[in-house]
Amino acid sequence: MNNYLAQIALVVRDYDEAIDYYTRVLGFTLIEDTPQSDTKRWVVVAPSADPQACRLLLAKGVGEEQQSRIGNQTGGRVFLFLYTDNFDAFFQRLQEHAVRIVRPPSTEPYGKVAVFADLYGNLWDLIEPGE
Repeated sequence: MNNYLAQIALVVRDYDEAIDYYTRVLGFTLIEDTPQSDTKRWVVVAPSADPQACRLLLAKGVGEEQQSRIGNQTGGRVFLFLYTDNFDAFFQRLQEHAVRIVRPPSTEPYGKVAVFADLYGNLWDLIEPGE
């Protein structure tokens, strides 16, 4: 049996601003943007076009409860872990786009890591695994 996580829903304020951020700032690929109704879209982005890579379903928050979770789906803990094979280049990209760095780069036993906040305040670990 071969199981893997395919997608994670990320509650966002607006589809277009989220697409812009994740594609332009983080360099993700827009995989799908399909209208479901007049107000709902199926929007999927991924850090890689690899079909096995975990993707983000950008889900527009509807109603007070969902909107209250935007930017804080995990109660303030790091939510997503983005692995890279070129930490320095990706970190520079974050700086060029004025992304808020929550914890500066450090070298840990498992690799190089920094924590950044996305457009909505969700916390991400950027990690280049060690040898």
